[in-house]
Amino acid sequence: MERDLHVVVGATGGTGTALVHELRRRGHRVRAVNRAGTGRYPGDVEVVAADATDAAAMREVCAGAAAVHNCVNPPFAAWTSAFPAAVRGTIEGAAAAGARLVFADDTWMYGRVDAPMTESTPVDPVGGKGVLRAWLAEMVLAAHARGTCRTVVGRAGELYGPLVESVLGDGLFGAAVRGRPPRWIGALDRPLTPTYIGDFARLLATLGDEPDDADDPLLGRVWHVPHPAPLTGRELVGMVRAGTGTRAPLLRIGSATARRLAAVWPLAREGAELVYQFEMPFVVDGSAFAARFPDFAPTPWADGVGRTLAWYRDPVPSPDAAAAACVPVVAG
Repeated sequence: MERDLHVVVGATGGTGTALVHELRRRGHRVRAVNRAGTGRYPGDVEVVAADATDAAAMREVCAGAAAVHNCVNPPFAAWTSAFPAAVRGTIEGAAAAGARLVFADDTWMYGRVDAPMTESTPVDPVGGKGVLRAWLAEMVLAAHARGTCRTVVGRAGELYGPLVESVLGDGLFGAAVRGRPPRWIGALDRPLTPTYIGDFARLLATLGDEPDDADDPLLGRVWHVPHPAPLTGRELVGMVRAGTGTRAPLLRIGSATARRLAAVWPLAREGAELVYQFEMPFVVDGSAFAARFPDFAPTPWADGVGRTLAWYRDPVPSPDAAAAACVPVVAG
């Protein structure tokens, strides 16, 4: 049995797509799993249709894997029904294969914090989505503690980049590229560390690649993505505007406005409870991972913004295929 196979479950979203390309770059065989069994992947990527909530299907598609990456992200409306079953399904699939399970996570379980979030920040979620995220991560880590499956959790901040659907996605980058008013949710002058999708993919690939160390375990714990030094929303918006030349006015949305928009804007309807993150400092501390892997260099803001704008101008299948053509930007 080949132990070079990495299975990416939920391979069509921003995280899964970026991870498929990162694993290929590292020379792995990749099996991309999604419910439809379709996708614009390079020809050497094996594409398989399977539902992550179906444990029997997961045992089948994970067969032969060295690592299974759970990048599943159901629509918000289906989180409570689909997410727990998808986590259980990938745990069972990885366990049956004797594979390592890498779980792609966010920081919603930490709740309101006014200091950089580390892996030891207390879990104190705000709202149901944060509670669910905390429970899912605990499910993954409990499987490791019980000896059911070797697991590890990778956590990112608010994502941005090609194919990413987030408050830093089409409403900011896409709108600016089209010359429409870019949207910013929350305060403009709080420090924050958005996570470039390529950096998240590199962290997840590393967590699936690297051997465990008895003296300093890689597995059975949480790792945060390293970031460049924090910037503010105002600085990020300035870079986006400079990279597009748009003069359209900025549309700033606070939590009260987001609640009023909930009737007409699906993202606001499902995500209003999470706006608090952008009204406080939102800094993710990835220093533990950076100390363990000192060669990991986070993508500079100028490069990340440039690559993201290049993708919105030409949404090619590979998240970084436009990187060679992109021009790094700085605020004007």
